[in-house]
Amino acid sequence: MSLKARLQDDVKQAMRARERDRLAILRQIQAEISQFEVDERRDADDDAVLAILNRMLKQRRDSIEQYRQGGRDDLADREAAEIAVVEAYMPEPLDDAALDAVIAEVIAETGAEGPGDMGRVMGVLKPRVFGRADMGAVSGKVRAALGKS
Repeated sequence: MSLKARLQDDVKQAMRARERDRLAILRQIQAEISQFEVDERRDADDDAVLAILNRMLKQRRDSIEQYRQGGRDDLADREAAEIAVVEAYMPEPLDDAALDAVIAEVIAETGAEGPGDMGRVMGVLKPRVFGRADMGAVSGKVRAALGKS
């Protein structure tokens, strides 16, 4: 079942269970997907939905930080609850050991030898770990691994 279809089923379930907060965030996700489809003039596949979800997570994490700095813990808690709903649709995250193994594999596969090969490594690595690891952290790990080479 595609992510898009799973979201549609979960909206129906949330409506039946009268879960207003969960339903609200699921509808926001659907609205983002619909906007993508209108803008791009194509159906959203699982990769596009994952990119949308990833962007929504990043926005909410940034909002939490802003709300905490502003002393609005009530709004930060609401954003955290939304993050929990969105994360349910993300693939299983990679732990550090698995991420390091994937990075080492890609470096060997591409024949990268130094920091100048960072772009080539990231180009191959990104599709393999997208949605399963923070790309900022991945970039730092790749930079460190290439620096040791």
